[in-house]
Amino acid sequence: MLTDAEIHAARSLILLGLVEDLGEAGDITSNTFVPKSATATAYYVARKAGVIAGLPIAQMVCQAIFEHLNLELLVRDGTAVTPGQRVARLKGPAIPILAAERTSLNFLQRLSGVASLTRKYVDKVAGTQAKILDTRKTTPGWRLLEKYAVRMGGGTNHRMGLYDAVLIKDNHLAALHTSPAEAAVLAVRRARAEIQHSKSLTIEVDDLNVFRTVLPEKPDIILLDNMTPADMQIAVQERNMAGSKTLLEASGGVNLDSVRTIAETGVDRISVGAITHSATSLDIALDFVEE
Repeated sequence: MLTDAEIHAARSLILLGLVEDLGEAGDITSNTFVPKSATATAYYVARKAGVIAGLPIAQMVCQAIFEHLNLELLVRDGTAVTPGQRVARLKGPAIPILAAERTSLNFLQRLSGVASLTRKYVDKVAGTQAKILDTRKTTPGWRLLEKYAVRMGGGTNHRMGLYDAVLIKDNHLAALHTSPAEAAVLAVRRARAEIQHSKSLTIEVDDLNVFRTVLPEKPDIILLDNMTPADMQIAVQERNMAGSKTLLEASGGVNLDSVRTIAETGVDRISVGAITHSATSLDIALDFVEE
């Protein structure tokens, strides 16, 4: 379920995580008194309800410690779990298991937290046409993995970075030193002339006047930034009456209390920075058992 790019990102982060945790000396606690011949069985267990993401990365951590560690996945990423549910079983030499415990849990807890919060937003807009999208408000270095977790929670990925789509924002328009409406039209025309249709073109607007000015320019997406639900609904109606194929996206200050109301305006997309920058790690533990 991970793309090649996500696997590459995971390997880089795993290396950093293991270096900072094990240092040059390794696990001095386990190495002091745990027999090298000791074996163990342990389960990754969800302590709270949520959505699991990051199990393949936990596997990669374990194999980076000791290639013969056997991590058996009991659920798939994207699975909703209940408190006490076992999600994976780890068997093998005890010392490598102890060395892998914290780093594997760090990945699993963080990514499951993102997936769990995303699922809450997705559930809130169920029955509408609105998709929940992430943003670039991600942990530096973790973007690909956090966006993977968004997908596991049922969300949709926005652009990955500044390089793969055009998104004209208010600060871009301010740099043109003209009126917002004129700047919006000028920016869309210049961007379309440069990129043709090779990349998606989005422009951010914050009032209906600019929206009405830029809609005939046929951007792929118009981002309705911090607009009221009433104004969003007007924008949707006017877009539909014009027969435009431009998608409408809502953003700015979206939360679990407001997202349903926003979705019911008829917008196609809702981008939510909170699903990555404000997600709380899901409580997951590694419990050793006697078998």
